[in-house]
Amino acid sequence: MMNNPQIHLFDDHSWDNLLPLTFTRPVSHLRVGIITIAEKWEHDLGSKASTLTRKHLSGKFPCQTGEDNLFINGSLLPDREVVKAILALKNAESLEIDGTLLAVRSSERAEQFEVNRWLGKGGNYKGDVSLVDFPWKIFELNGQEIKADFLRLTAGRESSKLSDTVQVIDGERVFAEPGFKGEYITLNASLGPIYLGRDSEIMEGSVIRGPFGLCERSTVKMSAKIYGPTTIGPDSQAGGEIKNSVIQGSSNKSHDGYLGNSVIGEWCNLGADTNNSNLKNNYSEVNIWNYASRGYMGTGSQFCGLIMGDHSKCGINTMFNTGTVVGVSANIFGSGFLPKFVPSFSWGGAGGFTHYQLEKMLETAAEVMSRRETRLTDADRAILEFIFSYTEEFRNGT
Repeated sequence: MMNNPQIHLFDDHSWDNLLPLTFTRPVSHLRVGIITIAEKWEHDLGSKASTLTRKHLSGKFPCQTGEDNLFINGSLLPDREVVKAILALKNAESLEIDGTLLAVRSSERAEQFEVNRWLGKGGNYKGDVSLVDFPWKIFELNGQEIKADFLRLTAGRESSKLSDTVQVIDGERVFAEPGFKGEYITLNASLGPIYLGRDSEIMEGSVIRGPFGLCERSTVKMSAKIYGPTTIGPDSQAGGEIKNSVIQGSSNKSHDGYLGNSVIGEWCNLGADTNNSNLKNNYSEVNIWNYASRGYMGTGSQFCGLIMGDHSKCGINTMFNTGTVVGVSANIFGSGFLPKFVPSFSWGGAGGFTHYQLEKMLETAAEVMSRRETRLTDADRAILEFIFSYTEEFRNGT
């Protein structure tokens, strides 16, 4: 066996439980903290990683295996101890915890790899692990991951100088990449670090409390109020009031309105004064729609807001119930509280839904992406066409 195995991040049952966020990506391409899970592994292992995922995604996310392969669960968040244990694996050895396969080292090809074939045959990991295996785990684990990613991204580096007009609390835990712009803002890192990405901006009057990650080329609009742990992914806009939420990237929540304990996919837009509830009036556990079980399941938490898949949009004054799940490419508008599950390619609101026509949706997606100088590729179209067919039964109520 070679000393430097090829790294492949595989999807297991967590992919199904993370829908609709994973309809358009492997689990490892979810952003938790400042960077994606895949980027964390690439940083910690010093090697590029491919993904072993569902067939409809493989055109955009291919997996090419070699003679020495290290297959790692894409929902597993790396830390020093688990990385050490995985790197110690020899050929035909595996590692698991409580019935979940963590890693395998093998010479087998990608098309031969099967999770179930390796379960029960390897060593049991004795430490603690963090798995992103349900949508709410993204915001629940976001604080610890912002702190870990902050160290990954800033170790041994010096922050760019902030303007003298910026009020900073605990400035040693604030890091600005080159090109960051901000005037007359407040950054409070006393509860966690604040990372300001390359060419990002925070406009005047905004108040930010860490842990907080603002990724490259993103903007926080004037007088925004953001509570950590919150991440604004690349090429996004954020405004109003946000708490403990993750915007994956290339999405807009530009206006006033509340977003709490939520995960928003890519290419989404929340209209002005959109609000979500993240706590039930009776303070009981929040249940949300689960695609794998085709029903509602408990989150184990009192707090859960909005889970929204890629390319979905809502109009002004939209109101989302506690624990609402919106699929991919939904177009939502009108008054009144929405149902707690809005299937992919739905068009309408509280008064009822019809189908969002596939070709119309693809035209809109291409236009939206072109505004950020991004092209809707043939691989992107194929993924969206698959989702349209796969989710038809949910739109039909079957």
